[in-house]
Amino acid sequence: MKRQGQLLEQIADLNNLYEAFYKAQKGKHSKPYVSAYREQLQQNLQRLQCQIISGAVETGNYHTFTIYDPKKRLICATPFSQRVLHHALMNICHPSFENHQLAGSFASRSGKGTYAALDKARAYNRRYKWFLKLDVRKYFESIDHAILKKQLRRLFKEPPLLLLFEQIIDSYSTAEHKSVPIGNLTSQYFANHYLSVADHYVKEVLRVPAYVRYMDDMVLWHHDKEELLAIGYKFQEFLAKELQLELKPFCLNENRKGLPFLGYLLFTGRVRLAPRSKKRFIATSRLYDRHLQTGLWSQKEFANHAMPLVAFTEYATAREFRKNVYSTLLASEE
Repeated sequence: MKRQGQLLEQIADLNNLYEAFYKAQKGKHSKPYVSAYREQLQQNLQRLQCQIISGAVETGNYHTFTIYDPKKRLICATPFSQRVLHHALMNICHPSFENHQLAGSFASRSGKGTYAALDKARAYNRRYKWFLKLDVRKYFESIDHAILKKQLRRLFKEPPLLLLFEQIIDSYSTAEHKSVPIGNLTSQYFANHYLSVADHYVKEVLRVPAYVRYMDDMVLWHHDKEELLAIGYKFQEFLAKELQLELKPFCLNENRKGLPFLGYLLFTGRVRLAPRSKKRFIATSRLYDRHLQTGLWSQKEFANHAMPLVAFTEYATAREFRKNVYSTLLASEE
């Protein structure tokens, strides 16, 4: 693949920086730090432009917090000016990352996403008898800085741009030269690209007939159980050797037993909510209802939060489940 060059000028262009600002502020218009940045928008963007051109960008100074939904994760929030920088970078560099992706990769890509991955997985479930579900242990924490930088040098050839990427990568680690922070836009691209070499290995070397990956959640399908297991061990060895990644224990089963994927259980003819998703829906619904009843949220704020929660369950056969949960909540209010 031809490496991309002469991108830094496009990244530093003021029109691109304005677009990056509007993307970075999406959903956060009323935040004080956004308002403060907006009040001196032209000066702030011109300052960022000078930093990009000179290579002296600000990185790090993360604000960290822990979330527990759907599992415990440390989230790293960058200062707003750095979020603008990350959007500016990816506005221009997105096509280069995109061109290296295969059709079976669904995270952090336009026109893809969670439900497209689920639809493809359901289609493969109907076609093949056996699935092998794979998941990387502590994926974001395991990404090796040296390997990631090497991958980026294969994608881009402009030294100042590579230096910007390297400064962002080096701004965070949980072990020596390991990890990218969950929460960064650039981290989503880096993490998705890091495993793209594995996608090519699966399809072009192992010749797996059916494969779907959503970030580090991967599923392989085959008609032959033993062949699929042998493929899994080869893939595990490749990930350990080439990317220094460790897989969790294999999940190998027949499709009729249900494929656990992205919060659902996929069967050949139906979709159910995974047990963990049911627990999450119940707990979150109770929390949202409490916010509404105590006046912490208005009716509109409640609806804005509840609608995506309900939409998640609507992909599955879960009407009676939702009805029972809401009936219980109403009964508790009386």
